[in-house]
Amino acid sequence: MTARKLIEVALPLEAINRASAREKEPFTKRHPRALHIWWARRPLTAARAILFAQLVDDPSSHPEEFPTEELQRKERVRLHEIIERLVIWENSWNDKLFEEAHAEIIKSTNGSPPVIYDPFAGGGTIPLEAQRLGLIAKASDLNPVAVLINKALVELPPKFRDMPPVFPGLADSEIRSWRGAEGLVADIRAYGHKMREQAHENIGHLYPNIGDHRIIGWVWARTVTCPNPACQIDMPLVRSWWLSKKKNKEHYIKPNVIRDPIHPSGLRVVFEIVKGIPLDPNDANEGTVSGRTGAICLSCHSTASVEYLRVQGKGGKTGRVLLATIASGERQRIYFPATPEHTRAAEVPAPVETISGEMADNPRWFSPPGYGLTDFEDVFTPRQLVALTEFSDLVVNVRKNVISDGGSTEYADAIATYLGLAVSRYADLSNALCSWNHTNENIRALFSRQAVPMTWDFVEANVFGSIGLDGPIESICNSLYLGIGPAGTAVQMSASAANFEGTIISTDPPYYDNIGYSDLSDFFYVWLRRSLRQVHPELLATLLVPKADELVANPYRHEGKGGAKKFFEDGFREVFNRARSSASSNFPITVYYAFKQSESDASGEASTGWETLLEGMIRSGWEITSTWPIRSERSARSVGLKTNALASSIILSLRPRKENSPITDRRGFISALENELPDALRNLQQGRISPVDLPQSAIGPGMSVFSRYDGVLEPDGNKMTVRSALARINEILDQVLNEQEGDFDEPSRFAISWYRQHGYGTGTFGDANNLATAKNTTVSIMDRAGILTSRGGQVQLIKPCDLIWDYDTINDQLSSSWGLLHQLIKVFERDGITVAGDLLKTAMSRPDDISDTDLIKELSHLLFRIAESNGWPKDALSFNTFATSWPDILEAARTTTVSLASQGSLDFNEVDN
Repeated sequence: MTARKLIEVALPLEAINRASAREKEPFTKRHPRALHIWWARRPLTAARAILFAQLVDDPSSHPEEFPTEELQRKERVRLHEIIERLVIWENSWNDKLFEEAHAEIIKSTNGSPPVIYDPFAGGGTIPLEAQRLGLIAKASDLNPVAVLINKALVELPPKFRDMPPVFPGLADSEIRSWRGAEGLVADIRAYGHKMREQAHENIGHLYPNIGDHRIIGWVWARTVTCPNPACQIDMPLVRSWWLSKKKNKEHYIKPNVIRDPIHPSGLRVVFEIVKGIPLDPNDANEGTVSGRTGAICLSCHSTASVEYLRVQGKGGKTGRVLLATIASGERQRIYFPATPEHTRAAEVPAPVETISGEMADNPRWFSPPGYGLTDFEDVFTPRQLVALTEFSDLVVNVRKNVISDGGSTEYADAIATYLGLAVSRYADLSNALCSWNHTNENIRALFSRQAVPMTWDFVEANVFGSIGLDGPIESICNSLYLGIGPAGTAVQMSASAANFEGTIISTDPPYYDNIGYSDLSDFFYVWLRRSLRQVHPELLATLLVPKADELVANPYRHEGKGGAKKFFEDGFREVFNRARSSASSNFPITVYYAFKQSESDASGEASTGWETLLEGMIRSGWEITSTWPIRSERSARSVGLKTNALASSIILSLRPRKENSPITDRRGFISALENELPDALRNLQQGRISPVDLPQSAIGPGMSVFSRYDGVLEPDGNKMTVRSALARINEILDQVLNEQEGDFDEPSRFAISWYRQHGYGTGTFGDANNLATAKNTTVSIMDRAGILTSRGGQVQLIKPCDLIWDYDTINDQLSSSWGLLHQLIKVFERDGITVAGDLLKTAMSRPDDISDTDLIKELSHLLFRIAESNGWPKDALSFNTFATSWPDILEAARTTTVSLASQGSLDFNEVDN
């Protein structure tokens, strides 16, 4: 039998999710995202966990070694602990840990691990993590910018492993051995610094300072002529006048209209810098322009409509005016008013030969063309074009210098590639669409989101200042990783033409029409083409990024929504049909899914992209063996299964469905679900998985049953749809969770049933008494135990926050799963994990010990499900957070040396009072 892999049974999901969210924090050091901009990257920590679990056997696959469920569970915990260490970001450079992980992969692959292939490689997350795990990585993408990123991450560093630098004097500067990518990094830094110094010598005079103050940048505003014929002033278009909102460092721009006999209108606007907070905050908050209503003239207060702004822009009638100059001071920014000298410094002619390329006319992603900025050249000031063209041309010179300094042509190409990427990345910070962030007093890059928005006031960075080219060069040096892995390969290729023979797929495909990768990456491509066309002539041969075969549902390219939908779905099926024809039965493939789209079908019901993906995979001959929600956003929203909005990514594992698979009917399908889902659910609950993620994870084993059949026939003879199958899986999941109630003690079973009907609200004593009798307990017993209150014919469960520590009732509370869970939640929410662990140790050390602590976690899962289905978000959040932290509480209980029972230091009555 084919061994089941860990990913098909259980994952430490919460540990993966926690690490994924932490990785997205901006202060994460040495992250490869700093190499170059790419959109919708998946977390690296999640990718390495998924790859490990995709290749390592689940213990249940080896009954000869792990004959009992308990032994299988212990081994699964050991493997989960490896994953939990792998996903810690600081362990990303722990070669011993990755060698340990690699050894597990070798053990499960009979010493011959497969090649990992990502045919939609994008930003390089999956190939890089495959390489980090010691695997051969193959990356391909139709987009040349993506290919260059992948080359820089997985192909070039291993080629020059352990080589000394060639820059004069570096190799002999000290007696040392150059390990890994150290020599390569030293050369990138040295040649990059030399390139920057040469550029400063050539064009540094265009960037004047103010005395001893080094300029960070200049704040500009676009202008149009006031539409009022009696005014005709040059209207500055400004969103906000704030320069800094930092406490005690507030600065804003104050516009003043003055007479100017030279200007045709006889008036002009001048700008002063004011320190402090204006008497009326609106003086700084409200600029002159709004994207919806247009602009207001500062002189006559006439309105220039949005259409007027568009006409002016398309007619080439917009200008610009300098508002302020920003410099660095001692631990602060210094703001200077505009001066004629700094205005004149920027008035340089654009280069005769620079970039060229038309921006996509797609208002969803690109606003500038609507205002006349139709070419990429248009979104840079002339001075920015001069600087970026200078840097690009110097990259070509660097290549020659590396060769003359003794480096091979191949090595010179590598150094040039990294410096070309640095120039391209810097264009994101040096264009006329960057804005000033007055909260942290820094330049906001263009691609803060997946679009090119129109910006009216913008900041032009000093390319030789603190936000200059040195930053991207240093970021590239810090982002390069060279661990135990062999050299990977990155090639340009459409996924529909890929050869999957002898490889195992792990990929993050495009998400329908969410991101226009090719159109957006043209912004960088035009600069990469200028600097690296000699280095990568075939890759950079076209004027812009190839688009015809890009697997994105772009209605502007495929004759409307219908044509775009057909193009995407046909292309998606073609790729995975090809993959199916050469797929190995020894390993599952993994596919990332992360878009939210909802349309209406002919019946008016919502039809999601999630269903489309599942349907397409099943039709392509794949059996879905698991689905895992990976949350890179730390959110505890109580979101239900039906919204499919639980995760920022869903990982599917799939195996090729056997030829001549049987057909079954609805009854057979439901019977199979009832037989297999309970064990699968138990395995899921053993992992670190939160209740909010359980329904999505349970879809995996459910869809595994559905997709193993060639078809499931409905009573009318038609094949069951994915939507119908999801509904059946959801029903069986509820049934299995409800059946778990039989494992609990009598008071807990009563409380669960009562909570399902009333929550923490009130009900009548008669109803409670009948239910208690059916559960073999009494209302009075539970009242004395502090589980509920029974007063005046009304019965009400006690919320965790309302519990008290009463030594007369605590024995009864801690002897029921319900009572213990609620006391634990109270302590956990108020005092944290350690004190909750102490309380759990107290309960476990009692004579009537609750030995099966898994029941506590199962109860929190069950109550979350009830709260979520009844629309009680505060309760759901409480149960979800507790269940997520349960492994840590359990560990605290096992490791603490003193329990509350012996310590006697925590009196809940005293604390509450």
